[in-house]
Amino acid sequence: MVRVKLWGSLRSLVDGQEFVEVEASNFKQLLDQLEQQHPALKPQIKRGVSFALDGVIYRDAWFTPISDDNEVVLMPYMVGG
Repeated sequence: MVRVKLWGSLRSLVDGQEFVEVEASNFKQLLDQLEQQHPALKPQIKRGVSFALDGVIYRDAWFTPISDDNEVVLMPYMVGG
């Protein structure tokens, strides 16, 4: 199981939990499992999320491999300029 830390406003969508666990081997599977297990996350996932894997932030990296040994953090897209 991959332990996912939820950042910022995402926590409010899972009853304030800081961490959730899902079975996944890449970012796409992780998002699919999160949508299935926590339907309130689905609209935000559709709008866009980024994830950090061992401290490196990725965006649209669907098939990036992940394992239960990785530190995974999911966050809403950051916007600004």
